[in-house]
Amino acid sequence: MSDFQRLDLFRLPSHFRGRSAAIVQLWWLVQSTLFAWSPQFLYGWRRFLLRLFGAKIGKKVLIRPSARITYPWKLSVGDYSWIGDNVELYTLGEIEIGAHVVISQRSYLCTGSHDFTKISFDIYARPIVVHDQVWIASDVFVMPGVSIGLGCVVGGRSTVFQDLPAGKICFGNPATPVKDRTIK
Repeated sequence: MSDFQRLDLFRLPSHFRGRSAAIVQLWWLVQSTLFAWSPQFLYGWRRFLLRLFGAKIGKKVLIRPSARITYPWKLSVGDYSWIGDNVELYTLGEIEIGAHVVISQRSYLCTGSHDFTKISFDIYARPIVVHDQVWIASDVFVMPGVSIGLGCVVGGRSTVFQDLPAGKICFGNPATPVKDRTIK
């Protein structure tokens, strides 16, 4: 039988996390306590904590206390955007979220994975860009390297494997455009 993956050969690339191990651990401690235990209405407090750790957070951004951000220094969120309950922003790579964006509960934006074609199971990160005025509905999974166009709606429980166009309603597994988004 041949080897498919050998985790003893895995090596984390230097500077992959973007900060020292001490800062990473400090953030995880702060996120698990001061951030997660904060009352619902203390959006300003959570914005402050994220900015303190290097996130670029716009004005009036609403981030729920149950949201999780792996490395805040790799996150930017535009003005008036909302990040819902139990949203996971897995920022091994950069996540750029535009203005007036809604990311609904339990959605998972994943910027990193492993190269299963290499025996050493190398890790990689690719950025995710969510343009202005996007709505990512409940329980959506977004793959590394994806861009979601201006005003796009991604339906609940969809999986986004590739870029989605502006002004479309998209859903499914994989998510595909099904019709134009129109405003009344």
